[in-house]
Amino acid sequence: MKKILKYVLWSTFGIAATVSTVLAYVALTFDPNAYKPQIIQAVQDSTNRTLKLDGDIKLMFFPSIGARLGKASLSEFQSEREFASVADASVSLAVWPLLKKQMVVSQVNVSGVKVSVVKYKNGKTNLDDLLAPKAKAEQVTPSEQESTAVAFDVASVAITNCDLKFDDQAADNKITVSNLNLKTGRLTNAIPTSVEFSAHIQTTQPQTDVTLKMVTTLSFDMQSNQYSLKGMELSAEGGVLDISGLMLKLAGDASADLKAQNYELNLFVFNASGKKAGEPFEAHLTVPTISLKREDFSGENLQFNASLTGDFGKANAALKLPSFKGNMDKFSLHGMSLQAGLVQAEQSFDAKIDTALIGSMKSMQFNLKDLNIALKASGDKLPGKVVESSLKGSVQADLERQSVHAKFAGGLLQSQIKAEAAIKNFKVPVIRYDIEIDKLDLDPYLPPKVAEKDTPKTNEPEQPFDLSALKTLDASGSVRIGSLKAANVKLAKLRVDLKAKDGIVLVEPLSAALYQGTLNGKVRIDAHASGFAITQKLSGVEIAPLMKDAADLELAEGKGNVALALTTQGNTVSGLKKALNGTISVELANGAIRGIDLGKLVQGVQNLNKDSKAETLGVNKGEKTEFSEFKAGLKIKDGVAHNDDLSVKSTVLRLTGSGDVDIGHDKMDYNAKVIMAKTDQGRTGTLPVHVYGPFDALKIQLDYAELLGDLARQRLNEEQAALKQKLDAEKAAARTAAKAKLEAEKAAAKAKVQDQLKEGLKGIFK
Repeated sequence: MKKILKYVLWSTFGIAATVSTVLAYVALTFDPNAYKPQIIQAVQDSTNRTLKLDGDIKLMFFPSIGARLGKASLSEFQSEREFASVADASVSLAVWPLLKKQMVVSQVNVSGVKVSVVKYKNGKTNLDDLLAPKAKAEQVTPSEQESTAVAFDVASVAITNCDLKFDDQAADNKITVSNLNLKTGRLTNAIPTSVEFSAHIQTTQPQTDVTLKMVTTLSFDMQSNQYSLKGMELSAEGGVLDISGLMLKLAGDASADLKAQNYELNLFVFNASGKKAGEPFEAHLTVPTISLKREDFSGENLQFNASLTGDFGKANAALKLPSFKGNMDKFSLHGMSLQAGLVQAEQSFDAKIDTALIGSMKSMQFNLKDLNIALKASGDKLPGKVVESSLKGSVQADLERQSVHAKFAGGLLQSQIKAEAAIKNFKVPVIRYDIEIDKLDLDPYLPPKVAEKDTPKTNEPEQPFDLSALKTLDASGSVRIGSLKAANVKLAKLRVDLKAKDGIVLVEPLSAALYQGTLNGKVRIDAHASGFAITQKLSGVEIAPLMKDAADLELAEGKGNVALALTTQGNTVSGLKKALNGTISVELANGAIRGIDLGKLVQGVQNLNKDSKAETLGVNKGEKTEFSEFKAGLKIKDGVAHNDDLSVKSTVLRLTGSGDVDIGHDKMDYNAKVIMAKTDQGRTGTLPVHVYGPFDALKIQLDYAELLGDLARQRLNEEQAALKQKLDAEKAAARTAAKAKLEAEKAAAKAKVQDQLKEGLKGIFK
């Protein structure tokens, strides 16, 4: 045994001595730089690129075999323009492992690499000639590859100060990777090694400027296809798009078994912060464990938190998944909780959703079971300073069939609600819904009204509204509300049924009880022609509170009926007003016209004199003209409503009139006649009234001269009648006196004749 060991040692020493002698001889006699021209020419012949070797090529033989290449560069294809260059590069191989067909690279050092890659608009690159497959004669056969295969073992790798540029002209994007550095320990099978990496990355589409750094321990087993990263710490700092001050940190352990298709993350932590458009944000994700084994996955205690601060306040969100498991065929996420909040200066909002998600990625079916939604709003301006809502329900989704069905019930905005909705065909949705609410007061949640005088007038053109979304809308459903208050208008038993298809939207019935009366009608919208048709009838409605609540107007009082049938067309509010056509009829009883007291004018007629002329008044909200009956009809054409059948009656006056109300331009021009009953002097009078001007500054002109003329004509007629009566009386008296005298004369003559006759008879009878 000793002799054998002795022979082995001497043989080994002899081989080592022989190899050392040969290497020493080669190192002393062989000059690789003498072959530079042949190397340059070979590259030129095979690639049509120019190789420049500006530095010395140095060979190393002990304690390892290697080579060091100084400064070198390679040109573009058939061009002298530089494609790639290197400032310094060296590789060394351990000698003894080569004898065992094991390749142990002692060290790989590369520094100052610069590469510029271009992708042209036609899809080709300046690398295509280098990546083209070799000719058959140059290709190595599998048997040759196997015969030269050696084990892989690298003692260390050091890559420093490298720059890579990629100009994607097709996408108009330039990518620059500068200051790229990579440092590793020993790279070999099944032995952990440290890895340090850093780089500065810039892109133009999207605009990115980020510095990356990573430290980890890498393990790999190429024979079993297993890889792992332990203690990984990855960070990124810089900016992306409108995000500045970006800081990303990722830490944890990751492993992959490619043969078994087993992937795991442990102690995974992700943090992000920065400013988006100047508004700070933060995000934090932790996953203690998550694994994927073929199609099966599982994990626990996933938590995600995020916040964003801006002019709107501070928004935050939190997601918790206590456990999740399953596979592509079926999975479950039990105890899922999502919280979101918004904190503002005067109020705050919070929402929480608790549910369990069960689904299948294969069939694309998902079910949110036991869904609980809790909402809370607090603030001094909210009703009761706190508003809380709670809804329970469920959501089923079949994404393959493109359908979603949801049911909810519970409290919402201090109301009780039941809602059911279904959607089919996501590209062109078909929507069906049914909503029932006991009571709803929207006013506390609507923005406060701003007085027109406080609203600065601008010369900006009116923005058109877009009805294109209605062209593809396929929806039908019903909304029923027991009592509703919105924009200060109060409704009860509201029902709104909607049907929309092929660009036609029909709301029928649109019915409600309001202000001691009822509303019933329909609305039709034609999205293709941007046309509207409205038919409504208000029966037995108190007009005064309706106008006050709806528009803060105090123009009329009374209870009665209002019927309207209107059509219009346009894509702006002003355009709709100017294109308005149709009819409106109003019948009121026992009410009043506000703004002027015509009855007071009747009482003050005796104070008029010959100097009284026309007088222009403004609207006086403290005065009104009472009536027992009010009737009027409006015929509207091109935004102008014409009336010629006004009839207002009261105990002291009658009112008639005709004129135009220009709805398109918010003004009116109307002439009325007030026919007064008996005045203190016992006469009637007709007072012309002219109402004109813009709606927000109406003027009322009273023509007293016309009234005085009417009264003067009446007085003249009265005097003429009295004189005629007197003359007729005098004539009658004269006729009576003459007749009496004639009768007396006749009587006297008759008496005289009789007397004469008596005297004659006396003479005869003597």
